[in-house]
Formats: sequence, C-alpha cells, structure tokens
Amino acid sequence: MNAPVRVLVCDDQALIRTGFVTIIDAQPDLEVVGECGDGRAGVELARRLDPDMVVMDVRMPVLDGIEATRQLAGAGVAHPVKVLVVTTFNLDEYVYEALRAGASGFLLKDAPPAQLLQGIRTVAAGSSLLAPEVTRQLVGKYAARIRPADGRPQETPLTPREMEVLRLIAEGLSNNEIAGKLVISQETVKTYVSRILTKLDLRDRVQAVVYAYRRGLVT
Repeated sequence: MNAPVRVLVCDDQALIRTGFVTIIDAQPDLEVVGECGDGRAGVELARRLDPDMVVMDVRMPVLDGIEATRQLAGAGVAHPVKVLVVTTFNLDEYVYEALRAGASGFLLKDAPPAQLLQGIRTVAAGSSLLAPEVTRQLVGKYAARIRPADGRPQETPLTPREMEVLRLIAEGLSNNEIAGKLVISQETVKTYVSRILTKLDLRDRVQAVVYAYRRGLVT
C-alpha cells in the first residue's frame, strides 16, 4: 500500500478546522499530521512536519493565508509545499492572489466533503484544481497585471510544438481540447505538458498559464 497523503490543516475557526480534520482523517489514504489557527503557525508547522500538502484558509490572524501560501509555495521557495486554499470568500481577487502566491487549487468552504477530499487528492497528486473555464476567466481579468511591461515575448527553452501547447494551456484549453485542436492523442498532449512543466521548472498548469502571460507568449 502507498503511504497516506500527509495533510496540515490551517484555519482560524476551530469548528471548521475540527470538521476538516475529522473528514480527512476518516479516509484511509489521507492523514492529518497537524492543525493550527493562524498563518504564521501554519508556516512553522509545515516546515517542521513536512506535510505533502496544506489546506489553507485565507483570512486568519497574525499572518493571512495568502502570505502563508507565498512563504510555503511561492517562487524561490527551496522546498515548496502544495497548498489548497479553502475559503468562504468567492471573490476573483482572492482566487487570483492565492494562485499568484503559489497555491495549486482553490475551493469554497461550503463545498461538499467529497469535493474537499477529491481536491486534496488532486493537488497532492501534482495537478491543479481549477477548471479550464475558471483559468480562462481569471487570466482574462488579470492578465494585464502579469504581462511584461514592454509587451515583448521573452525567450524560452521550449520547442515550437511545446510552445504551441503552452499557448493553448494558457488559453484555458483542457488536454482533450488541445488534442482535438492539434489532431494528436491525449497521451501525446500529456507528454508535452509534462515536458513543458519540467523544462520550465513549473509545478502545474496554473503556473504554466501565469508563466505564459508573464513572458508575453499569449495576448
């Protein structure tokens, strides 16, 4: 059997935190290794306990969840931790800031338990938890903030075909949609996506989207 996914739960509302811990610990493939009620404690615990992922609230005392996520999963972090942001606030700005800080996914607290558990498993497996249409909407709204100031495309180590796939990812297309557009198999698309993430040292598709816009590779 594979070792269970080790989860740290960070939420300042004790009742919600206890509920998350109970739901997660009841799963044979998941294990809660720690819990806390503020962002600073979350950062300290994550560095000490080395969990596979963190379930992170946004609004917390001492240090908010966005900054805690940045310290755990942001650019330049030596040993980044996967973060799933779970919040009561369904605001585009929070989603954008969480992803920009390095989060791999975003869920609302009123999501059913099954969705929370699936989200944890998805992020722990290395995938991002955002539907293509959500990615499209967010990038469309905030792309101007992350494009290069001069608007000129910057060089990348990708082949022309990999660049084509990256642009389609940045447009919010799923693997199936990319396969149809390029007339290739989904397995081939997965191979290209894996190569792109490896070459660019990116964690997931969300980071690939931000990378593409920051370097002016899409308009």
